[in-house]
Amino acid sequence: MKETILKRAGETFLKYGFKSVTMDDIANDLGISKKTIYKHFKNKVELVDQATEYMHNLMHTEVLKVYNMEYNAIEENFEANKVFKGFMQNSDDSPIYQLKKYYPETYNKIMSREFCMFRDCLLTNVEKGIREGLFRANLYVEQVVKFYFSLIMSVHDSDIYTYSKNTINKLELNVLEYHIRAIATKKGIKELEKQLAKLNTI
Repeated sequence: MKETILKRAGETFLKYGFKSVTMDDIANDLGISKKTIYKHFKNKVELVDQATEYMHNLMHTEVLKVYNMEYNAIEENFEANKVFKGFMQNSDDSPIYQLKKYYPETYNKIMSREFCMFRDCLLTNVEKGIREGLFRANLYVEQVVKFYFSLIMSVHDSDIYTYSKNTINKLELNVLEYHIRAIATKKGIKELEKQLAKLNTI
């Protein structure tokens, strides 16, 4: 039951935001009493903390599957983007921004883990792209990783962006294209255009 609550709560928080969703909402959605939730979580803060970690682990698992496939480096980035889109596709606002504003301790903990995961995956990806001739050989790889992470995180700042349906997904895709164009070789640009064309046919 605890895992069921974590999964549904995590999905609901991502869809509607961490502030607006109440314990009553989650209980009603699951068809259980609020008392049942409190058997596993002492308060909403604890539920937010554990549900966020649960969803982060799910996302991490799915992303690692992508990086273990036989994609080229650019295709790999687009497939990983699909994973993030799957988790965030119903968000009209930025759940990460809300997490930062209302649950800063959970936000800081998750962001620390997120950067480690992101850094490891992207370092491997950029190095792979260089070997494949898709990315330039003279890159400062550590800086590339930090630049891209900073750009992706900026997408979730509602002081900068105004959101509507699927805005976050579109912005993240734009950041991905921007990132690849900045580091790609001519061969890489051709592969990028191929991946973008695929998106336009979906």
